[in-house]
Amino acid sequence: MRLHRHFVQKGDFAYLMIECLVYIGLVFALLGVGYAAMYRCIKESVALRQSADDIIKCLHAGERWRADVRLAKGPLSLQPSGSEQLLIIPTQQGELTYRFGADGVYRKAAGHPWSRILSEIKSATVESEPRQDLTVWRWELELQTRTKSQRVRPLFTFIAVPGENRTQ
Repeated sequence: MRLHRHFVQKGDFAYLMIECLVYIGLVFALLGVGYAAMYRCIKESVALRQSADDIIKCLHAGERWRADVRLAKGPLSLQPSGSEQLLIIPTQQGELTYRFGADGVYRKAAGHPWSRILSEIKSATVESEPRQDLTVWRWELELQTRTKSQRVRPLFTFIAVPGENRTQ
């Protein structure tokens, strides 16, 4: 009994209880900060993945457009259609038509319906640039930003030379 009194004195138990409550509070505060950081990282990771997916879609659409322009067997024609632009590409299999508008970019092959190749775009314009002995076509594309905090402005430029202008 005497040994027990030596280690635990009257006020020690109260100090131990207060210390435990302080430590428990610190653990909860650290866990709260840790969870907040984890959820912020998850949110940023999802946003990065969505941006990467948008970039991949744009690159595929741009490369497809460039391949179609290279297949041209005659002069390309650009026609305004209200707030949209139509690019008509004559090929051996028939005409390919691209429609560039505010709601997306569409492609139509001869005898087939329109298919959307890109959506959620802010602007898309096509221009021809006559150069020394050839005409170059340039497609400027801007995607809509998904979040206000997005750091990268999604702008793309694709340049193609029609098949009849290329040198072999």
